[in-house]
This record gives sequence, structure tokens and C-alpha cells, in this order.
Amino acid sequence: MNPYLSKLQTYPFEKLRQLLAGVTPNPAYSEVKLSIGEPQHETPAFIKEALIGGLGGLSSYPSTIGQPALRRAIADWMEQRYGLEGINPDTQILPVNGSREALFSFTQTVVDPSKGYVPIVVSPNPFYQIYEGGAFLAGADVRFLNTLPETNFGFDYSSLSEDEWRRVQLMIVCSPGNPTGKVFDLDDWKELFALSDKYGFVIASDECYSEIYFEEGKPPLGGLQAAKLLGRNFDRLVMLSSLSKRSNVPGMRSGFVAGDATILKQYLLYRTYHGCAMSPAFQTASIAAWQDETHVVANREQYCKKFASVTPMLGEVLGVSMPDASFYLWAKTPIADTEFARRLVADYNVYVLPGSFLAREAHGVNPGAGYVRIALVAPLEKCLDAAERIRQFTQQL
Repeated sequence: MNPYLSKLQTYPFEKLRQLLAGVTPNPAYSEVKLSIGEPQHETPAFIKEALIGGLGGLSSYPSTIGQPALRRAIADWMEQRYGLEGINPDTQILPVNGSREALFSFTQTVVDPSKGYVPIVVSPNPFYQIYEGGAFLAGADVRFLNTLPETNFGFDYSSLSEDEWRRVQLMIVCSPGNPTGKVFDLDDWKELFALSDKYGFVIASDECYSEIYFEEGKPPLGGLQAAKLLGRNFDRLVMLSSLSKRSNVPGMRSGFVAGDATILKQYLLYRTYHGCAMSPAFQTASIAAWQDETHVVANREQYCKKFASVTPMLGEVLGVSMPDASFYLWAKTPIADTEFARRLVADYNVYVLPGSFLAREAHGVNPGAGYVRIALVAPLEKCLDAAERIRQFTQQL
């Protein structure tokens, strides 16, 4: 067996299952799951119709590079969303089966273990667990940059030594962040680009939450957009995006990677052997989704209503405030995060995810300990009901 498999830790939701083993939820309350970041809004009808209309494509093998019409639709969306005129859909865009699959396979493509040292992948902490798993299975070590409230969830680059930075081959950033909702501003990107220029590592910008924000006309800044604003090209830089959150189609596993054409050429080669071409029917449905913004605005409106209602309620007892973007609240708990999550299920049948499950101890601290992640993915009424239960529970502690 691959020896790197032994480095993989139990996935957070399996840890949650183990934590809750033997817990009987209070039957007086209906179950509300705010533990997993799975969109629960209805998939737009026109996307379903496009999917059905594309079923004729099942009689053919799909190409790894994807249909030209899909890459063109993505390029048009990127121009509209980020002002990236002239992006080449033939060399700078690759459709993928969701950002999760792409984050893993992209890491396998980029990491080079033949340099005479153990490569390093840098990850935020807390983090999406695929960052770590992809790095380990590529033969790399992982170094974590803690994101803490006292630094506004920004990175302390000095926490890595000069020797460590010289071994970095890939840095993954998540903006808007999971779980904090932190959005990189232009100064953040400028600082990160300077490090990439100095040490030569690749930047992968995970932007799967980019379309969940709270003020129309003020969307989060993207990595490629920041490069353009700073007068840079896309050397050593890619972004990853997805339809899952934007269009409420997590079951479609549809997204894309865009940026450095030289890297994407090699990534396409890897994917050709990897056998991960997107279903023709999903490609047809994805074209329809990327070409429409009306449903995205309506989706955001639902999240805006939930955050506007729930945040003040939980702010009174857990001190939460509005994130920059995304659909999570990152709440500090008055007791251990694991105990908070366990007792909340037992007493009120509400599920949240302990923050310590999303992080690793680094630089002497687990930055997720003492927090829970609350995903406001359920309908408004359920989120309000859950928030009231969380408030009652916290007041009793």
C-alpha cells in the first residue's frame, strides 16, 4: 500500500460521527444540521432542464479538456466577474469535477519530489482537509499558517523559516476563507505575490465561496483579478472555482481551474491519464449555469437574509460578527468546542462542527480549538429556529 496513506487523519465529519456516538438527540426538537457546508437551496429549474437536454451526450466519451462551449462560457463569466478580458479558453481554462477533485489532482501535478529535499505545501489553518491530504499523497510535507482573530485572520509569514520557504513548492489560499470568511485584499495579494517571486512557488487560490457575499456590486477580489490590477501576468498562479455554492448544484461536481497556461498544459496531461473528464450532460448544464447571473443574485439574497437575522442573535451569546463572505459563522465557544457540539445535539438537536476538527496544532496552538463552524445552509426558518436553540443552550452554560 502507498505508505503516505498512513499520514492521513480521520476526516472531520467522521470525527464528528465518533464524537456523537452514544448521544441521543432531544426528541422534543426536530433535527437541524448546520455542520456541513452543503448548499440546501433549490437547484434552479433551468439547470435541471439543461441537464436533461444534454443527456444525448452520454453516447460519447467526453474529452478531458471539455467542450469548447463550456470553456468559452467560463471565459465570458470570468471577464464579466473579474474584468479578465482576453483570457484564453483554450490554454488558460480547464473544466474540472468540482474544486475538491481539482485541489487534490493539481497538487499531484505541481509537487516535484525529485529536487533532493522534501517539498513543502503551505496551507491556512484552519483549512479544507483536501489541502493536507493532497500534499501528503504527493510526497510533500505541510506547513500551516494560523489564521487568528487577533491578526484579523491574516497570515504571519514569519512563522516559517527561510529554509522552509526555500522548500515551498505550492501555497494554497482560500478566499473567501473556510471557515472564517476572510477575503484577501489587494495588499494581501501583493505580499503573497512577492513571496512567490522570491521563492518560486505556485499559488493555488481556492475561490469556491466567491459568489456568496453580502453587498451587491462589491464582490470579493479574486487572485487572477488581483494579479491584473497589480500589472502582473498569471505566472505560477491559478484559481479554482465551482458551481456548487454559486448555483446550488453540489451533486453535479462542476468547476474549473484557470490561470498560468504553462502549468495548465501539464495539468491537462496529468488529467488525461487521471481519467476525470466531466460528463457531457453536466457540461451542458454547466454552460447554462455559467451564462446566467439572475439565479446567483437570488441565491445571495437568501444568504443575506439569513445572516442579517441570525448573526445578531448569536452575536449576543457567542460574539459572532458578519464574515467578509461565504456562508459560515465562526463562533467562539464558552466551553470546549467538542463538548459544545456534543451537548448541543443532546439538548437541542442542532449540529455544528467543532473548529478543532478543521485545524492542526501549529506554532504551539490549534487555532480551531474553542470555536465551532456554523453553516447557514438550511432554509431561513430552520436557521432562525436553530439560532434560537443555540442561544438558549449557550445562556444555560
